[in-house]
Amino acid sequence: MLPIHHSHRVTFALVAILLALMGCSSAGVEGMPTSDLVIRSTPPATATNTSTPRSTATTAPTSTVSPTPTPVVTPSPTPDPYEEWTIDYLVTRKYGAGEIRIERTLETNDDFTRLLIAYPGDGLTIYGFMNVPHGEGPFPVTIVVHGYIDPAVYQTLAYTTRYANALARAGYIAIHPNLRGYPPSDDGPNRFRVGMAVDVLNLIGLVRNGAGDEGPLANADAAHIGIMGHSMGGGITIRVITVDPGIGAAVLYGPMHADERINHQRMMFWSGGERGWWELSIPEEDMRRISPSEHLERIVAPVSIHHSADDMTAPVEWADDIARRMEAAGVSVELYHYSGTPHTFRGAADQLFMQRLIAFFDRHLRVG
Repeated sequence: MLPIHHSHRVTFALVAILLALMGCSSAGVEGMPTSDLVIRSTPPATATNTSTPRSTATTAPTSTVSPTPTPVVTPSPTPDPYEEWTIDYLVTRKYGAGEIRIERTLETNDDFTRLLIAYPGDGLTIYGFMNVPHGEGPFPVTIVVHGYIDPAVYQTLAYTTRYANALARAGYIAIHPNLRGYPPSDDGPNRFRVGMAVDVLNLIGLVRNGAGDEGPLANADAAHIGIMGHSMGGGITIRVITVDPGIGAAVLYGPMHADERINHQRMMFWSGGERGWWELSIPEEDMRRISPSEHLERIVAPVSIHHSADDMTAPVEWADDIARRMEAAGVSVELYHYSGTPHTFRGAADQLFMQRLIAFFDRHLRVG
């Protein structure tokens, strides 16, 4: 609007008349506020002059966003680094896949034929020999487990061959494995001598599977299997009979202890601290899971223990302790002491031991 000045009275009068006329012409229409912004709906046009109703402003509904669920992470089982050495694990696993293979004939004499054999086990090839008596059988089977010898000087016909020979002459198939690490057998894992025990358990499984079939086990009586072990082999034998309830009789000859903590304390002593320390570092709870001494109640086989009172390698007190623990666990056990002979028996003591060995197996493995 232009500014109003008092000198233009005529103009002012005309403007006043025009404003009055405009006010009259708009009297029938609802006035729109000029100061507020209102959102209105626009109705369809009608013939009557009605006021447009106000709509209430509403907010358009928004979609509800479901929260993303938090993924539940299932923790992985904690690895058990000792499981494969435990008695419980060894009891549940399988043995004896494959077959015993004859490599060649080593000897034939008036009493038996000696065969060089090989068999598979846990990815290894284990060698040994088998003495098969002449005749029709059936012959009970015995496993002869050697003790520790420096592998660099070991031979298949080791010092324990004489016991296998005596058993074959007495009418037993006698199988003598070269435990893993002893040429020509392959080497493999062997903490706590568990690997060597597995070698024996695989052999026993193969005997059971192959008995009666054509070959060296054609005349084998797999229902009657005995085992003997010397020194380290005695300790291995304890583990084997703890795991396998099907063994018919077991002979322990100057054995290592059934308690692995005692064994490895002795190994520390023998080696000047170079061997045994790792095994002794594992938790006591896990040592109990591994050590046969904590599971002797599993043993079914009757046991005969033979030990020199003058043994400077494996103390005779070990044999006494093993016998006490086995008896307390309900095992049928007998114990013999020998005087004036070393860890590996000689002379009259050795002859007496072999007589007792055969007599014990005859009582428990012979049919009828």
